[in-house]
Parts: sequence; structure tokens; C-alpha cells
Amino acid sequence: MNIYQKLSIVQSQLKAPKVQYNKFGNFKYRSLEDIMESVKPLLAQHNLSLILSDTVKQTGDRFYIEAKATLINTEKTDETVSTTAVAREALSKKGMDESQITGAASSYARKYCMNGLFNIDDTKDADAQQPVNNKPLTKNNRASQVNINNNPAHSRGLDSSQLQWLSDYCKRKGYTDSRTKKEFMDFYKFSPRTTSPEEFNEIQKKIEADEKMVAEIF
Repeated sequence: MNIYQKLSIVQSQLKAPKVQYNKFGNFKYRSLEDIMESVKPLLAQHNLSLILSDTVKQTGDRFYIEAKATLINTEKTDETVSTTAVAREALSKKGMDESQITGAASSYARKYCMNGLFNIDDTKDADAQQPVNNKPLTKNNRASQVNINNNPAHSRGLDSSQLQWLSDYCKRKGYTDSRTKKEFMDFYKFSPRTTSPEEFNEIQKKIEADEKMVAEIF
């Protein structure tokens, strides 16, 4: 069999149930280790080898980990299939040093490499646990957001409840110095003084969705 025939069989045979539970996001998930534990016997059975590797890339002042999963047919070593996935390193993570932050980004990227290579459906993972009204920007709701941004009738500056949420969030995430706070606000493109409450509602949803998405790897 060629590598694509073998891969198709592995994809159909692979069972990687979600046995982990994230208390923060209230959802079940599978870790990279869970996937590896399930796939290794199938790789051996079908004479396949898997290599995972990482490349660090910098865009501006942010670092990204590009993970690559390469499947090799050990009976015909010139036959390979590869997938890649990218994860951005967090600005900071309370209780974690820089090497741990990089390792967490690597684990996240590698997991989604495996998802792509072995056709693992993660639609009910963290990404699907967002509130119903937390929709990705489509053509229609992007236009709606632009209308809000350009409407001078909306007041500028966050309201008191939003300021309190922002203060609590920064403390919890360890964004306690001016540099990390600025990087955080620059990344999500907002300012407590000039962003309207309506605009920040959308930004807050994005922040919370991003946090849920990465929570499973910590």
C-alpha cells in the first residue's frame, strides 16, 4: 500500500476520545499526549513513522511556533505526508517562565498538526464553547461592527464594569507592568480611554474566546 492508503486506514481506525476536562472553560478535550497514545500502535501496525518538529518565527515583536507533523511510509521512505500548524506565544503566563510559554505554544501547535493529519474533529472543543452571540466576523457582522466603530453617537472610553473586568483580567494573567499591558492592548487594538463600550464588548468576547481556546494546554 502507498502512504495515502495507509493514512486513510489509520484515520478510520484512530479513536482518541476526549478524556481530559477543563474546569475553566467547562468542556472536555483531548491532549496531544492522548492523541499520541492512540496513534502510536496504529503507526507500528501499518509500518508508518511520525516525526514532529518546530520552527520559531518572528513577526514584529511577537514569536510564533510553527509545528510540522511528517508521516513516513517506512516501506517506501520517499513517501511522506506533512501538515503544519502555528501557535503564537503568550505575552506572559502567570506561574510560567519563558521556556514553559514556548513549550505550551509548541504543544498547542503540534496537537492541531495531528488533528489535520489524522482528520480528528475538534469542533466541540474550546472553539465551540463560545457563547452563541460570539460569532466570527462574517461579511454581514463585520459591516455591523464597522458601523458601530464609525458612529459618533457612541461614547468613547470603557464603562466602569468594563474597566473592572480589564483590571481583574490583567491581574489574573500577570499583566502587571506597563510594558505587558501595552503589548496586550496593542494586540487587541483597544484603549480604555478611546475605545467605546460597544467596541469593547466585541473585543472582550474575542479575548475570552482566545483564552478558552488555549486553556486546554495549561
